[in-house]
Amino acid sequence: MAQGARSLPELISELPQLFMALVRAEVNQLKAELVAKGKVAGIGIGLFFGALLLLLLFVPVLIAAAILAFCLIVPPWAAALIVAGILLVLIAILVIAGISFFKRIGSATPKETISSVKSDVDAVKGVGDYDV
Repeated sequence: MAQGARSLPELISELPQLFMALVRAEVNQLKAELVAKGKVAGIGIGLFFGALLLLLLFVPVLIAAAILAFCLIVPPWAAALIVAGILLVLIAILVIAGISFFKRIGSATPKETISSVKSDVDAVKGVGDYDV
């Protein structure tokens, strides 16, 4: 036998240890990759929240600009009422649209999933129609 050569039983006995080492290395690589991606995703989420904060500050500025624009035509109190009325109409439209979407949902019970699970249970029990 050549120097350093091992027998087949020795090689086979090392397989579980080698397999576990490979699995550990793959899991460690996965962890490192997910941590790196998580850091990048966290920075992206932070930037989105910063943009959302600026958007929340931007909307009142636009409302004030609309009031000031109407002040060129009507007295300031009337301008504020006009803008408030426009906002109230927009709010009502959004609420009505939201209610119509919730009505489309119907019952919150997942009927298709329940039916599928029941048919799976029946198939395991050997009851009812099922494909063999």
